[in-house]
Amino acid sequence: MLRAGAVALVLILAGHAGHAQTVAERGAYLFRAGGCFSCHTDVAHDGAALAGGRALATPFGTFYAPNITPDRETGIGAWSAADFRRALREGLSPSGAHYYPAFPYPSYTLMSDEDVAALWAYLTTLPAVRHANRPHDLTLPFRVRAAVGLWKFLFFRAGPFQPESGDSDEVSRGAYLVRALAHCGECHTPRNLLGGPDDDRFLAGTRDGPDGRSVPNITPHADTGIGGWSEGDIVQLLNSGLKPNFDNVQGSMAESVRHGLAYLSDDDLIAIARYLKAIPPIDNRIRRGP
Repeated sequence: MLRAGAVALVLILAGHAGHAQTVAERGAYLFRAGGCFSCHTDVAHDGAALAGGRALATPFGTFYAPNITPDRETGIGAWSAADFRRALREGLSPSGAHYYPAFPYPSYTLMSDEDVAALWAYLTTLPAVRHANRPHDLTLPFRVRAAVGLWKFLFFRAGPFQPESGDSDEVSRGAYLVRALAHCGECHTPRNLLGGPDDDRFLAGTRDGPDGRSVPNITPHADTGIGGWSEGDIVQLLNSGLKPNFDNVQGSMAESVRHGLAYLSDDDLIAIARYLKAIPPIDNRIRRGP
């Protein structure tokens, strides 16, 4: 059964009464899958949608998400489609400055050209909001933006998603959603002292997640991951936030569900579940943090 909060969007995306889906309407779906609302809206302080200001506390300091409305002065209204593509593909601003990887371009670089174009088409249809961006509050040496170039040299590899040979179309779709659009690895993968992802423990969880909260192991390990979950359990969590033990997810994951994942189609949620059940299990017990 479709979630009530998603009915209107799914009707648009599926097409109704002979209506053909536009590029911008496809972008609206990708916008939800990408979690853009949660990161770029300061919900805690009643901020305008996508006008930025949302704080993200990390071991390197606090990042503040920027305004991504089409305002020409404080948002991305003066950007071109090529500027947007370069931001997602290469982690570079229109002026060529490196973006901090708190902006998950290491995952968004995997997006297809068609999906990048559709997301851009949707963002240009939204209301412009004039709201100045707040500077990040970082510790040395992380406040030196030029040093991000070194970080990218060590840890960032640009390029579109390539499915694994032998994977079914459904598992490949789930891999694309997890690794690129939904960027699950950005939170669920442990990082080293420089903030580089530990790719050998992809999705194995960490104590040092967003805002200092622990993030669980979502590999199919029987003891420390979600190996005991069924595909239906995973789908239920993604569309409602409800775990198999009837507890609810909290923090940034609750926001990701409420503002993003709950809007995905049943087929896409099943694809995510099947991909997560297909990846290698990793033994990494995460004890609950603050």
